[in-house]
Amino acid sequence: MEKRRLGRSDLMVSPLCLGGNVFGWTTDEAMSFKVLDAYVDAGLNFIDTADVYSTWVPGHVGGESETIIGKWMKARGNRDKLVVASKVGSEMAPDRKGLSKSYIRSAVEASLQRLQTDHIDLYQSHRDDLDTPQQETLEAYDELIRAGKVRAIGASNFTAARLKEALEISAERGLPRYESLQPKYNLSDRAEYEAELEPLCRKEEVGVIPYYGLASGFLTGKYRSEADFGKSVRGGRMAAYLDDRGRRILAALDEVSARKNATPARIALAWLMARPGITAPIASATSVEQVRDLVQATQVRLDAGDIAELDRASSPA
Repeated sequence: MEKRRLGRSDLMVSPLCLGGNVFGWTTDEAMSFKVLDAYVDAGLNFIDTADVYSTWVPGHVGGESETIIGKWMKARGNRDKLVVASKVGSEMAPDRKGLSKSYIRSAVEASLQRLQTDHIDLYQSHRDDLDTPQQETLEAYDELIRAGKVRAIGASNFTAARLKEALEISAERGLPRYESLQPKYNLSDRAEYEAELEPLCRKEEVGVIPYYGLASGFLTGKYRSEADFGKSVRGGRMAAYLDDRGRRILAALDEVSARKNATPARIALAWLMARPGITAPIASATSVEQVRDLVQATQVRLDAGDIAELDRASSPA
């Protein structure tokens, strides 16, 4: 499996990242282990999670996904073969959120304990914190990198202006810089990222690892009418996608899928992987079969005509 460099860091990652948001939520521990095994057995190495996964589930307190990944890595003894990404900053509790130096110091220790490891390869600011100076946040990360607890840092859900500011502070102060950005980006959600974030990331060589690579499942082709919305817990989100433009996108995916003898999900992820500046889209799976389908996206090679057809159908203009 080919590996891609993440930003300017020394992290070499597979072109498809496995999202850990479902572990402990829609996927129990036993199935999560099977999903992780199938992903790694296919030769991929990049796993993304966050401390806040999955606080939205009644009875959960956060850290459920990290805990499962930690148990799995310990059971398999494969930590040194993986690039593990986690995040800090989203609200775990009213007094446990943000990107202050003191909170990052405590949050990383909790994540390390749950992951049963002594370091996190990519530690990301999950959400921007306008109440904390960016220099303070970057100084906190500098401490963690110097201590060997973090190898590289990334940002998630940042605006172009705030990411640019952070990169400037890093350069001026000699602090670690965000080597990656995790934005919402896929064939359906294009406008926001492509307007300002894409040119900035390409110019500054910031690796991009977009989440919602399949638009919450819409780009799998599973949801083609309102009657399909009840097929999963994510079905309620589909109304935002299933409009005239959404149907054009599905039609284009169907056309390219037929030519390539591949599923719409594979084509949608292949489009992302072929996009300049994209390092690895993130996609989650709740079964071994889904993992195998996602992994096969890394083998799909879209030609210029395929990409042009998908671009036209999904044009944000």
